[in-house]
Amino acid sequence: MFIVTIGAAQEDSLKISSDKSSKKELKEKEYEPYNALAPAKAAFYSAVLPGLGQAYNGSYWKIPLAYAGLGTGVYFYLENDDQYDRYRNAYKDRLAGRTDEFENRITTEGLIRAQEFYQKNKEISILITVGVYILNIIDANVEAHLRQFNVDEDLSLKPNLDFNRLSGKTNYGLTLNYNF
Repeated sequence: MFIVTIGAAQEDSLKISSDKSSKKELKEKEYEPYNALAPAKAAFYSAVLPGLGQAYNGSYWKIPLAYAGLGTGVYFYLENDDQYDRYRNAYKDRLAGRTDEFENRITTEGLIRAQEFYQKNKEISILITVGVYILNIIDANVEAHLRQFNVDEDLSLKPNLDFNRLSGKTNYGLTLNYNF
């Protein structure tokens, strides 16, 4: 199919262009120019304030996920720290000869095991929080890289199902189509 347009300066001149070339021109205008610093900028923003890199990339729905992950890690750290202090104070009271809240319920060895348990959980909570923070930075960086990737409809990957009449089985595969 051809598109015919009349020039603005001269009414009698005609410009004929194919439909495919005009589509390609429109597609080229949709993409932003490549910015090599965009991924580094997004990662820097996320490192300064978690979620800011996602806002820079336009993925606002990921911001609550980042804060939920960080908040959960901090919550469990604080909860385990309170329980560790509780068992630690009971252990110190027992060693000093004073009564503690776990007297006649938990042995001294049980207090030591409880302290070790909550200490380990505190350390795991710190690792999870740091992991979520690092994933936040990596996500912002990778998404900024992928936003600049040209995803054109001329290149497509489609599933291919073919029924083999001789064997009665279905053959599965992928077809890579490139239109130009």
